[in-house]
Amino acid sequence: MTLPVAAVIGHDKATNRVVLLQRSENAKFAEGLWDLPVGKSEPGEPITETVVRELYEETGLMAKPEPLKVAHVIHGAWGVEALNGFPTVVFAAHEWTGEPENHEPRKHSQVHWIDVKAIPDAFVDTTVSALHAYLSEGPGVSLDG
Repeated sequence: MTLPVAAVIGHDKATNRVVLLQRSENAKFAEGLWDLPVGKSEPGEPITETVVRELYEETGLMAKPEPLKVAHVIHGAWGVEALNGFPTVVFAAHEWTGEPENHEPRKHSQVHWIDVKAIPDAFVDTTVSALHAYLSEGPGVSLDG
């Protein structure tokens, strides 16, 4: 079984900031590390709807699927819930409404705009690689495992 995952780089080009969240000590994965808004698709859910839903659920930012751009694809080769891996489609969002807030305090300790020159070091490996590839217009695909 393969489980599709969506992540989003909310990039405010005018201020050159991205919206990031820090996973809490209660998170199921990557406790205490910074990450992009990310989550698994629900059964039958289009990946663009997954990214819009996850962005809102985690940060309160509301985006529309039409202007999203594919920024990167990560193929995680293994996973407990998906033995064939987690393909993660990372989208870039440049349009939204609202201000970021921590909508899932059990899962995240904080949600903030962060200057792209100040990306935290304590970051989930796969998503920070995708973020740096997007910001540097580097490779569009990365493999994990």
